[in-house]
Amino acid sequence: MEWRDQGILLAVRRHGETSAIIEVFTPSHGVHAGVVRGGTSRKIAPILQPGAQLDVAWRARLDEHIGAFTVEPVRSRAAVVMGDRLALAGLNAVAGLLTFCLAEREAHPALYRRTEALLDLLDAMDLWPLAYLRWELALLEEMGFGLDLSACAVTGARVGLAYVSPRSGRAVTEAAAGIWADRLLPLPSVLLGQGDGDDAEVLTGLGTTGYFLEHRVAPELGHHPLPAARARFVELFARLRGS
Repeated sequence: MEWRDQGILLAVRRHGETSAIIEVFTPSHGVHAGVVRGGTSRKIAPILQPGAQLDVAWRARLDEHIGAFTVEPVRSRAAVVMGDRLALAGLNAVAGLLTFCLAEREAHPALYRRTEALLDLLDAMDLWPLAYLRWELALLEEMGFGLDLSACAVTGARVGLAYVSPRSGRAVTEAAAGIWADRLLPLPSVLLGQGDGDDAEVLTGLGTTGYFLEHRVAPELGHHPLPAARARFVELFARLRGS
């Protein structure tokens, strides 16, 4: 069995004395693990940095085997993230959520394209948090928990939307919320694709998407907690930019 694809390196761990096991996210083969022989060597180790874009070839005797990768660098994102704490935290959040949410070897080509575009914005941190929020919306959609923010779940109105129902993921207007408003999640205009997407609104939006990741996606996957990397990114973003 063998295939070749391009992918984003999500994680690396040492394997034996000289090898490494890597996880890559590819458009045609999803999140896929394999052994890189000599992965700890001076030649290969610098290539194996999370976030790197790699050309990978996978080979195994049987499809169910972990198999082995040969890798060639396409582009590195290490220089960008090592010079910016928020960029590094964001990259770790993306990698953590992908490995947490996606079943191994299951293709998600649309999400892959969005992820690659998101990581290519890591050197534009004025734009990146909003792009990341929209990526989380896409991830929820991919996992079957997409938010329906097109109209009020109660009245059908398309204006005045102010909340999201934590049960249905549908929008609710302020008027329809009434006395139940404190039980609903905030719906900042940035989640509707409106406004400038200032940092405070993005942070509010991350609270709402985070609720569905924690209370809908995680239980579906077996009640595991969300990756700590996501919380670290949100906390750092709030500390640096949320005031």
